[in-house]
Amino acid sequence: MDNRIALLGIVVENEGSVEPLNRLLSEYKQYVVGRMGIPYRQRGVNLISIVLDAPGDAISSLSGKLGMLPGVSAKTLYAKLPENGS
Repeated sequence: MDNRIALLGIVVENEGSVEPLNRLLSEYKQYVVGRMGIPYRQRGVNLISIVLDAPGDAISSLSGKLGMLPGVSAKTLYAKLPENGS
């Protein structure tokens, strides 16, 4: 299966979900190109963006697992790249 490039946006509203979230991201670390996290303390949320280069199934699986954590929302945006990556 061909890899896809995706941006995974994560909003964490429940501080108790941070540790399980980081464990999940660690499980998929071979696919992570980059990660940026912003703690927005004034609003009590953490915002995370993850760039992935992974098979579509792995991206969907990670996004789904993250979205099942309490107080965590995750959405994925896929790049529209040619099939052969050029």
